[in-house]
Amino acid sequence: MTRFLDKIQNPGDIKQLNQDELVVLAGEVRDRLLSIISKTGGHLGSNMGVVELTIAMHYVFSTPADKFVWDVGHQSYVHKLLTGRNSRFDTLRQYQGLSGFTKREESDHDCWNTGHGGTSISAALAFAKARDLLKKDNRVLAVIGDGSLTAGMAFEALNHAGHIKTDVIIVLNDNEMAIAPNIGGLSAHLSQIMTGQWMTRIKKEVDQVLLSIPGIGEDISHYAHRLDDTIKGIFIPGRLFEDLGLRYVGPVDGHDTQALIETFENIKDLSGPTLMHVITRKGKGYKVAEEKADIWHGAKPFDIEKGEFHKKKSNPAYTAIFADALIELAREDQDIIAITAAMPDGTGISKFEKVFPDRTFDVGMAEQHGVDFAGGLALEGLRPVVAIYSTFLQRAYDQVVHDICLMDIPITFAMDRSGIVGEDGATHQGLYDIAYLRTLPNMVIMAPKDENELRDMLKTSIYHPGPAAIRFPRDACEGLEINPEMNIMEIGKGEVLQDGTDIAVVAFGHVVPRCREVVKNLEAEGLKVALINARFAKPVDEKLMVEYALKTKCMVTVEEHSRPGGFGSAVLEALHDNITNQPLNVKIFGVADIVVEHGAPKIIRKDLGLDEETLTVAIREFYQRVVNPDATPASPEANGQGNGKGNPVDDAPEKKKTDSASESRDIGVKATP
Repeated sequence: MTRFLDKIQNPGDIKQLNQDELVVLAGEVRDRLLSIISKTGGHLGSNMGVVELTIAMHYVFSTPADKFVWDVGHQSYVHKLLTGRNSRFDTLRQYQGLSGFTKREESDHDCWNTGHGGTSISAALAFAKARDLLKKDNRVLAVIGDGSLTAGMAFEALNHAGHIKTDVIIVLNDNEMAIAPNIGGLSAHLSQIMTGQWMTRIKKEVDQVLLSIPGIGEDISHYAHRLDDTIKGIFIPGRLFEDLGLRYVGPVDGHDTQALIETFENIKDLSGPTLMHVITRKGKGYKVAEEKADIWHGAKPFDIEKGEFHKKKSNPAYTAIFADALIELAREDQDIIAITAAMPDGTGISKFEKVFPDRTFDVGMAEQHGVDFAGGLALEGLRPVVAIYSTFLQRAYDQVVHDICLMDIPITFAMDRSGIVGEDGATHQGLYDIAYLRTLPNMVIMAPKDENELRDMLKTSIYHPGPAAIRFPRDACEGLEINPEMNIMEIGKGEVLQDGTDIAVVAFGHVVPRCREVVKNLEAEGLKVALINARFAKPVDEKLMVEYALKTKCMVTVEEHSRPGGFGSAVLEALHDNITNQPLNVKIFGVADIVVEHGAPKIIRKDLGLDEETLTVAIREFYQRVVNPDATPASPEANGQGNGKGNPVDDAPEKKKTDSASESRDIGVKATP
């Protein structure tokens, strides 16, 4: 039982504590963070760093009336603990538990769903302007880290904030630089004085007096403002924000609760946009996380006493295989360049950088720039590989369309985290990349069944004369012995892994090994099942698809992707274009038109009907309905929809639960030209 944390049922309870008690509360919060994240995994460093900041915000302001918009949202765990979710905190990132990001469906204190960076200032500015239009009087705060501030969207919002001049507070959580006691402390003190209510009122009154002096008042006022700007330029490292039209305050020590509270009290009623610069330390209070902030940013389950992650014996991850293969190819070809957008560790590019620092570029949280930067390099004869998570490449969609595909520029997109990602949840699931890339001219899309195929696909894409994307999962590989050589594959050519005449299972990407087990299960029941490794979603191997659609009584496609617009849809289009006046029985297994929430991938896959057992039952029942159309209709699970448990959309209107790929269900229709 803690002295204070367990008694806080809502943020109002924090206001009853004195300064000494707030310090104790901060310690209790850090203990709670360590206790739970060591078991569940999650974003440790960022949350340990914002404990005092979050406490001070809730001490001065009052949510949900006042709105806090957390950029990315990965640093909102403390906010969750202080807003009535402490008792459920042990469910963090677990199936049907608390999200690792802010989520409106979870609490009234969360006003904006998050997961991607750079969005907070735009959202906060909108909330502030809506308040003005609706004649309300609440406050709005955006909390954005220095990493997210590299996103172009953040600067667009800052520029707009300086233009419309509505009241909004932007908290810049700077955890990359150390606050200097001499300059930083003086600067923070000077900022508090210069932006306090008393000084602001005095400056305004003096300005009015100066302007009233006949003949020379305007000139004197002008020089007074220049003097004020000069003083700020010397002592306050925020001139950029001032030039954008924001009032700059800070830097403030982000671990001094008293200083934070006083600063918030000083600025909360100021008019116009204010940027408050706060210096924090990632991992604050846990030494190993402070010393190795990059490693402990997103922590796996760990031993608190030893400061070590729990080690699980597993095969190498696809990410590691990709990084090693890229290094191997780059040793032979000095034109190969690696690009990442603020995710060097997650994408494996940090490993490449250690070997080729001059050929590695981290562009920051600026996917749009990264894609066009790669385009320019490619046009000059270099071979750029852009390593970006599937869910983050969405942010650069216009650049992929307008600047890469339309010019047919040879770039490799290495899309890590494709498919079910797991505990990071809805904003990070890589379930849309086939659909958003498949419609683009000149684009090639491929996915490997194992580590050796990933290596071959990487070499294939690097030397392909146009844009190519490889999608691969967060998962561990199959544990195969690595082939000594990488080979260039034939674009658009699938692979028959096993022949059969009753059912054709066409699998795309890392679901192939899973489908091997499904095929074994079906064969044990006496069925003759073909297994095809599609390899390419664009171009689809049309000849192979047509051959097995006509050869077998039924065909099923399997993918970890949204069914609308995905690989299965590409197969249906190919069959429609190439087969005339013949009945086809084709079914797509993938992710229905729902929001896929967080949880362990194994649980999520079963929930979606994409695990081996459920797929076996569903494919068998589909086959039985094909050969015996009068049989009893199958269950929703057997129809490839999964049971949908744990997904908030299950409580949505019925239309959200319908099979959006209905044209593929027991088709039995005539495909016409």
